[in-house]
Amino acid sequence: MSEDDRVRRQWDSYASRYDRDIGFFERVQFRGGREWACAQAHGDVLEVAVGTGRNLPHYPAGARLTGIDFSPAMLDIARRRASGLGREIELREADAQALPFPDASFDTVVCTLGLCGFPDERAAIAEMHRVLRPGGKLVLLDHIRSHHSVILLGQRLLEKLTVRMLGDYQTRRPLPLVEEAGFVVDRQERLKLGMVERVAATKPA
Repeated sequence: MSEDDRVRRQWDSYASRYDRDIGFFERVQFRGGREWACAQAHGDVLEVAVGTGRNLPHYPAGARLTGIDFSPAMLDIARRRASGLGREIELREADAQALPFPDASFDTVVCTLGLCGFPDERAAIAEMHRVLRPGGKLVLLDHIRSHHSVILLGQRLLEKLTVRMLGDYQTRRPLPLVEEAGFVVDRQERLKLGMVERVAATKPA
């Protein structure tokens, strides 16, 4: 079994418990993050790692939404959530590291709490750059490695468990890879003792 298949099966198994568990962290660690990310979306919007669709209530009414995730079980919950909200959104199973869309397809790409779980986050960011139109916006929210040494030590210990369970890395930091991919960073903010980062960037025209 490949690493991608192993992680997919783990997330499928975890899907029914995800909303309950992430709700706690959203209140304590990521408060306001989903609202912040979605408020910046406009036009044709791609959400990478849409998960159970927890962002869907927060997008502007005029945004035309497409969401991808590699877990069918997570997508099933997202579809039910979208239906309950009355939102039209294309939801499909896909790999963030090889997005099934032509170049320059979207005005905005949003990824919240997803880059920590991709086997190759550099490939995923490059794909986000590819599918954005020139002048398009990338919006990211994620937990990252802290710049406080004691907290970082705890993150490294926790990571031994979370990577094995869900392929979830605690010590990544997407920002350098965003810049490496060719984005211009418009806004960057670190919160919660450096453990949470919000990034808004533009693909140059």
